[in-house]
Order: sequence, then structure tokens, then C-alpha cells
Amino acid sequence: MAAAKEAKKLGLSYTLLEASEPFSTIINFPKGKPIFTYPKEMTPAGDIKVTAQVKEPLIDEIRAQTADIKPRKSFAEAINRKGKLLEVALRGEEALLARRVIVAIGRSGNFRKLGVPGEELDKVYNRLHDPKDYAGKKCLVVGGGDSAMETAIALTQAGADVTISYRNKEFSRAKPENIEMVLQLTQNPQADVSVQNPVSERITTATGDFMGAPPKAGRLRLLLPSKLKKIEPARVIITTGEKEEEVLDNDIVFAMIGREAPLAFFRRSGIHISGEWNWGRKISLAAMLSVCTFIYHWKKTGIGGFEHIPLLRNIVSIGEVFSRNQWFPYNITAHWQDASTPLAQTLKITLGEPGFYYSLAYCVIIVLFGIKRIKRRETPYVKLQTWTLAAIQIVPLFLLPYIILPWLGHAGVFESGWLKKAADALFPLAGYGQGREYWRSFGFILAWPLFFWNVFTGQPMWTWLAISAVQTFVIIPGIIYFWGKGAYCGWICSCGALAETLGDDHRTKMPHGPKWNKLNMAGQIILAAAFALLIFRILGWMHVGWAEKAFAFLFHDLPVFNYVWFVDLLLAGIIGVGLYFHFSGRMWCRFFCPLAALMHIYARFSRFGIVANKKKCISCNVCTSVCHMGIDIMNFANKGLTMKDPECVRCSACVQSCPTGVLSFGQTDKAGRVIKIDEIPASPVQMAEKS
Repeated sequence: MAAAKEAKKLGLSYTLLEASEPFSTIINFPKGKPIFTYPKEMTPAGDIKVTAQVKEPLIDEIRAQTADIKPRKSFAEAINRKGKLLEVALRGEEALLARRVIVAIGRSGNFRKLGVPGEELDKVYNRLHDPKDYAGKKCLVVGGGDSAMETAIALTQAGADVTISYRNKEFSRAKPENIEMVLQLTQNPQADVSVQNPVSERITTATGDFMGAPPKAGRLRLLLPSKLKKIEPARVIITTGEKEEEVLDNDIVFAMIGREAPLAFFRRSGIHISGEWNWGRKISLAAMLSVCTFIYHWKKTGIGGFEHIPLLRNIVSIGEVFSRNQWFPYNITAHWQDASTPLAQTLKITLGEPGFYYSLAYCVIIVLFGIKRIKRRETPYVKLQTWTLAAIQIVPLFLLPYIILPWLGHAGVFESGWLKKAADALFPLAGYGQGREYWRSFGFILAWPLFFWNVFTGQPMWTWLAISAVQTFVIIPGIIYFWGKGAYCGWICSCGALAETLGDDHRTKMPHGPKWNKLNMAGQIILAAAFALLIFRILGWMHVGWAEKAFAFLFHDLPVFNYVWFVDLLLAGIIGVGLYFHFSGRMWCRFFCPLAALMHIYARFSRFGIVANKKKCISCNVCTSVCHMGIDIMNFANKGLTMKDPECVRCSACVQSCPTGVLSFGQTDKAGRVIKIDEIPASPVQMAEKS
């Protein structure tokens, strides 16, 4: 209706198709249902404005404002391309052609099924029309969202005996006002909550004919957690959290568990639905993993893992095959005769190393997709964060090990004095490459146990051990205390740099939910393995024979599951990058990174949090959908709670995407009181409000 009104105002030729009646979704709401439209502080940009907070007056308002819009009653079955136009197929009618089509069918499809015996009985309903019809009845409401809450509230105030069955231990998705009112009615059904609670006030005002003074006060009971097992004509059987069965006398069951999204229309129209797997998607995933398998074995030679499996043994020697046959990049400088200057000597060696091209591509991707990210998310926070990530990747993680340090080495800078002592301690002499192990400079940025090569050495490298200890156990805990885990993951780490740039388009593909959250513990297991290896390594330095053997076995000799191949190459490389376009760019960071797992422990003591202004929250779920760490941010936002999940990497996507400016980066004390709000603007809405 709003789109049609705007089209008419602009003088566009348009047709509005409606399969039933205008505003049918709202019309089918229960009598006196409270309506959460938008925060009072917010003014919508469209011409249609609403002020009513209850179903009936809301319908009157929107009907009055759209009286000049005349829908055509038709059923659209699909949209197909026809040349440069779009063809809308209509049921039983001739198709329509258009340049543009707005699909505004909502997300309410068929009601979800309970999947229990007895669901087909006549006493089972998916919607509540008039609460007063159930006064004195024994009602079971299944669900934990706003619809279930409002149904239970209305029934209780109408005089029904109500039980809410919900599978979780607490309500997380419903609006705070609804949760508060349910708890009040549970404790005291006859309490005067209409004055204390704005939701109840709206219900009572609109439907005083039965809400104001029911003949007999109802009763509300909560069964959390519980699961409906069976529905019978006069009773229901419920399994409680203790796995015990409870039998309740019952007259009516309301299955308020939502609806399935109306996806069939999009499937018929050939529109891709996120999360659905067809053969094309499966093949593209297999192809991406194959490419990453090749790239990571090509750039790293001598990686153990498959030597003990004859059929797969050659996989580990991809890099060696390229080197032996002088294939790219080993042939780039094969005929380079002139290497008279330090820079020429450096480039002659560097340009023949696969790692150089991998790191170069890494930098180019971060810069190009970083620019794209900045244009998409136009905030000072994103701009500063993106360029910081790019600068760290380009200078200390690319130019320093591949160009600057070797150049200085060939120029003789490290041949005498304290600089020689420093180079000997940090970059030992080597019989390969540039003559020194300049690649160890990655350790200046990438801390243990993410970058473990400077710690798990044959003999202790005391300088690197000191640097790694200070990084991992002093500097990182310090910055996390003030700014959270994302101070490292979102502003420094090279894994985070790729995830925030190349992965920005794919952040909504991260799986959410309790089952996936259990996989978060995989990182803790890898962290435990890293500490075990550290202990064995230290004991090995102390000449404890069995510890040395244990370290070698777990580190690189164990078939397939050795730490070097399984963690560093498979999980961090092949899986971590290979799943970017199908599961988002933070799979490694969220589930497997041992440094992130350690930082989760530090984050428990952090002052950092995402502060939420619940008065502005419209529960649109955008914040949760764009979180590529799988955090249910809306669960905090609509309650006005500070989000302090240790998974958060400060990417700012939730803050930047929130349409009403609910979220802000900040710091809180142990009591939850806000200490400060970050000064770098991250929310376009808040920026507009201040300007």
C-alpha cells in the first residue's frame, strides 16, 4: 500500500495485486491485540503514518490513509523474465508485464506444525480471535514469542486458566513488555498491571468490554522448559525439563509457534533462497574447497598429514612437484642474471616463492573489498577499521618479511653490531630462501597460539618466547579488558582482515542457533591441544625423551590429525577460506581458532559491550542476521541489555545496520552501568540524529 501510494504520487503507471483483502494479516489478529509499530522517537519516511497501538483503531487509520488506492484482486503465482521486462504470472488470468516488481507478500506463510499426536483435533488453533470466548476454559499455549505471550495474556485477563509450554528455560525472543506482563500475571493474576505495563494498558483500553473486569480472574502458569508430547480430547501430556511427564486437563490448545516463510513463490520464480542447498550450490562448494586445497598445499611444502596414506601421499607434495619441475613461481627468476643491488637480490628470491604471491593476493583482496565495504557501510568506524586492517596486512605482514627485511639483510645491515645480535635472535641464519628466516616476523602481529612457529621450535628461541608471552598474556588481555576481543580480531588479525572485507558480502550466511553454538567449543579443544604441545615442547627442551617424542608425534607425525596439517592448514586455510562464500568468512574465527578461544576467557572480564537502547528497538532481527559470529544480538537489544558475548569481534555490522540506532559500542562496569560510549561513530542513524 505504501509503495502504491508513492507510485501514484510520482505519476507512475502501477498495478497493486491483492489475493484476499487489504491488510488481511492485521485483520486476522486477535481482538484488542496490542500493536508494536515503531518507536515513538522515530518518524517513518513514507506517507503512511500510524499512531494507534491496538488492532481495531490501527485498521481504521490505515484504511483512511489508503482510501484512494484500489487493489486488483488477483493471485500472483510467479515472476519470470521476458526479455527486458518482468512477467507476473496470474492464476486464471493473462500475465502482466512490468519494468519493476515489488514483492510485498510479508513473511507469514502456512502455520508451523507441532508434530505431535492429536494435532488434528478440532480444539487445536493457530490463532486467537476473541479471548472472551474462552473464559473459564483450560487453555494450553505453546510457544515463547510475542504471539504466544499476547495470547496467554489476553486469555488470562479474559478469565481463562492458561498454561504456557515453551522449550527453552527462559523467554528470549519476545518483547520485554510482554515478558514482564506474563511474569506479573503468573505471580498475581489479579494484579492491576494495566497501570504498570503499557501493553496491558492498550489491551484494557481497547477491549474494556471483557478485559476490564472479567467475571472470574484467570490463572497463568509457566512450564519452562517443556515440550508438548500428545494432545487428547480432554487432556494434554507434556514432558518437562526433568524428562518427567505431566498430564493436564485441557479444553483448548493454541499452537503459537509461528509460520513457515512463503518461500514457494520465490522458488517458482527462480530466486535463490539463502541457506537452501541445490546441486549447483553443492558443486560450487566442492569446487571452492578443491581450489583452496590446491592453493594451500601449493604455497606450503613439506606439510605432513597424508604421508602414511599411499593413495593420498602425493597431495602433500604439490609444492614440491612445482618446485622440482620449475613451474610457477619457481621459473619467474630462473634466468634473472642481474642481481647486483640489494633490492634486485631480494626480488630474485622473493619472486620465486609461492608465499609472496599468496600474500600479495591477500593484500589486493583486502584493499579492493575493503574499499567496497567502506562504500557500503559509510561510517567513520568502518573506514578507520578497514584501513587499519589493510595497513597492518600490507606493511608488517607483507612488505616487512618479503621485501624490507631481506633488502636490509642483503644491504649488510645485519652483519655487525647490535643489529646482528637482534637479527640472530629473531631471524636465524638459514640455508634456504633469503639466508635468514625473515618469515618469523609474522610473530610481531600474529600471536601464539595462532602463529605457533616461533614457539614450537627445535631449541628455545628466547627472544620470540618473550615476545609471544608478552603478546598473549599481557598486551592482548589488556586491550580486551577495555575494548573486547574485537580489538585484536577486528582491528589487527589478518584472518579478521580477510573476513571483514572479502567476507562482508557473506556475513548473513553464518549459521545461528543452539546446535551451532555447541561447535564453538571446538576452539577450546584446539587451545587445550596447543597448551599440551607447549608443555611437551618445554619438557623436550629439558631433554625428557618421552615428551620430545610425544611432541613430534602430535605436532607433525600423527597421520592426518597432526597439529600442523589438521589445524594450521586444513581448518585455518582450506576450511576457513573455502567456506567464505557458503557459510561466511568467520568459520575459522568462530569455531576453531585457538587464540580466539583463549581470548574468550579474557573477554569474560572485559568492560566492553554493545549497549542497547530498548526504547528504540523494533525487534526487526537485522542485528542478529548480519552477525557473522552467530550471536543473537536482538535477544539483548529488545531487553535493553548490554551484549557482552565473548564471540563479538567489533565488526560494527550490527551497530551500522540497525535501522533505528539502538546499538552503541561502549564499556560497562560489573553492575552493568555504562561507563562510556565509544567516540568513533559507528551508527548512521545516530550520526544523523546528532547532525
